[in-house]
Amino acid sequence: MKPRFSMQAGLPGNGVRERGSTFIIVLWIAFGLVSLALYFASSMSFELRASDNRVSALAADEAIDGAARYITSMLGNLGTNGLVPDVTTYSNAAVPVGESHFWLIGRDTNNPVSAGRLCFGLVPENSKLNLNTVRSNQLIWLPRMTLDLAGAILDWRGSSNGPGTSLSSYAMSQPAYQCKGAPFETVDELRLVEGSYMDILVGEDANRNGVLDPDENDDNKNGMLDPGLLEYVTVYSREPNPSTNSDGETRINISSFTGTSSATTQLRSLLSTNFGATRAAEIIQALGLPSATTSVGTGRGTSAATTTTTVRFTSPLQFYVRSKMTVDEFAEIAGDIMMTSTNLIKGRVNVNMASAPVLACLLGGDFDAAQAMVDYRSANSGDLTSIAWVSDALQNYPDALTALEAGDYITTQSYQFTADVAALGPNGRGYRRVKFVFDTSSGTPQIIYRQDLSHLGWALGNNVRQTWLLAKGTQ
Repeated sequence: MKPRFSMQAGLPGNGVRERGSTFIIVLWIAFGLVSLALYFASSMSFELRASDNRVSALAADEAIDGAARYITSMLGNLGTNGLVPDVTTYSNAAVPVGESHFWLIGRDTNNPVSAGRLCFGLVPENSKLNLNTVRSNQLIWLPRMTLDLAGAILDWRGSSNGPGTSLSSYAMSQPAYQCKGAPFETVDELRLVEGSYMDILVGEDANRNGVLDPDENDDNKNGMLDPGLLEYVTVYSREPNPSTNSDGETRINISSFTGTSSATTQLRSLLSTNFGATRAAEIIQALGLPSATTSVGTGRGTSAATTTTTVRFTSPLQFYVRSKMTVDEFAEIAGDIMMTSTNLIKGRVNVNMASAPVLACLLGGDFDAAQAMVDYRSANSGDLTSIAWVSDALQNYPDALTALEAGDYITTQSYQFTADVAALGPNGRGYRRVKFVFDTSSGTPQIIYRQDLSHLGWALGNNVRQTWLLAKGTQ
């Protein structure tokens, strides 16, 4: 018999299969090693980028501090305290600090807030209404304000002349807390007040930069930014009220004049010195002030007797309107008069800088009159040295002017400024944003408030993103 042929080892092609299997295994091992190498390379790349971002963030933080020092120095070197610095006289956009840069996010209060480029510069705090001094009939006209919230704000600050709110609602909150019943210390306290929801506080301006950004909801589809209450209120506005003027002479309290009181004598002397005796007499007569002596008839003739007539004024603006002085005349003596002897006056609104919605609150809700004021100051920017221009701007709005005369509500000076500082580190990375409030009322600029706003996200607008970040080769 022939031997059987073996079908096992030795057949042609069996060794090829073994070598093919080994090659595949080697390929898988190589693929795994390459994958591990790529993974670790990618991890190192991410770690490198993260380290770079951390370094850039630290550099941006240093730029923020550099901005604070720069603003402190700039405000301290102002020639006259109380003036709002002209944005053309100081650096406010893409200011270099080493390899980093900072911007001061500002506001344009002369133009409607629309989608578009940001404004840059400092923001006077007294271009807003002070939560601790504003009256209920002014507060109610703020955009997005409700009657209940207005009452709750007055309750929170400890005022009893508002519409009122249910204090029990605070006790039913989770967690429960009490209505403060004392002045606001920060604007952020509004978040604790009953009825102050976020859509009321921030409106369409989610990142609080003063412009409508592409990623923000234009609720009413009007293409304009409709801010919330935070845009229009403050707690920091106050100005010094010295008893003497720049020449060291005693300022005149014009709140009331009685007979031949020292205030009346001082005013007559001030007017005569500046405008001459004839013009001074005309102004005194227009004001309705008593003469030095008044002839009083008696049964046997006449004798000179001192009058006891009292004339009162509610505001410097009312004093100016009644006096029939010219704008230039009032500007000459504005620094020589005052309404009160207190060292500080809180809550006055700077009519040279306030937006139309804020002005409307002072004018009894007359938005047309407020816009007339904005238009006037835009056309007469060089003639706003005192509050007297308001009378000319409102000559067609007598009711609004009367509302503004009713109290000592307005000024043309500012002593507190917000610096909303946004900064980028080297290569456009490490974005940071911090808001400062500077107080110059003591003569030396001091930081009285600091708040980190980085969590609100990018606030420098598309223009900076496109022209700055893309120019630096980053996305």
